[in-house]
Amino acid sequence: MAVHIIENDLLKLTVEEHGAEIRSLIRKADGAELMWQADSKYWGRTAPVLFPLVGNYYEKKSVYAGNTYEMGQHGFARDMDFNLVSQSEDELVFELQDNEETHKKYPFNFVLCIGYKLEGTKVTVTWMVKNTNQETMYFSIGGHPAFNCDLDTYTLRFEKNGQVNDCIKANIIAGDGSGCLSPKQEHFPLDEGVLKMSDELFSQDALIFENRQSDAVTLVDAEGKDVLTVTCPTPLFGVWSPVGKHAPFVCIEPWCGRCDRVGFNQKLEEREYGNSLAPAEEFKTSYDIVVK
Repeated sequence: MAVHIIENDLLKLTVEEHGAEIRSLIRKADGAELMWQADSKYWGRTAPVLFPLVGNYYEKKSVYAGNTYEMGQHGFARDMDFNLVSQSEDELVFELQDNEETHKKYPFNFVLCIGYKLEGTKVTVTWMVKNTNQETMYFSIGGHPAFNCDLDTYTLRFEKNGQVNDCIKANIIAGDGSGCLSPKQEHFPLDEGVLKMSDELFSQDALIFENRQSDAVTLVDAEGKDVLTVTCPTPLFGVWSPVGKHAPFVCIEPWCGRCDRVGFNQKLEEREYGNSLAPAEEFKTSYDIVVK
């Protein structure tokens, strides 16, 4: 599958047409590869785009206009080939449109554009969704970038000094295999904004932070030096590493949407944290990866 590279004096970014997915981000000062390299022993992806679903529908199903649609976790965009529609020295833009296969899983026509732009030590990731239907469109979208790290020694720093950070755990322990949310909540005390990582932290799958609890999350190395910051100017964000695998990476994930709660009525237009677009309307947002 074709890959495309943009670079400046500080960073080199590689993006693949399949999924419009980041595959590499190199800090030129020391040649460090910052992105997880998709070893399937742990997880065979690097930074998939989650569309038109973040997480899971309850029982993998949604209902719209009397019809039932089935779709797997995180939607279909990550497994589709995008078209490169624009490239310059410091920017790439990819596009995906609906087709007969997407209509089997999702009832709407759409245009999805994913953009990547370099500016100094910053990568800006832009999402644009256009509704090309004659009716209101409902969707979710999110990022899932994975960064190389050692869970035993690296930490995460939130923009929430000294406060308790609420999180809702994904419900994979309940025995229904839904990957949806239970009523359970957990609270994580932060030491000057810092959360220590471990296998145990991810023992119930992703941490899901609602209500825009922090607009940025910084990955900090064993020596206390900042590695990179992911801005999260989105309603939610997730933090994840595979359950029980002691994987050498962590995902910091800005989300506009999340999985359903167990028992949800499956109506697409009533999903919590869902987004809607009127006919011909566009949704646009972005997040940054700032390399230190």
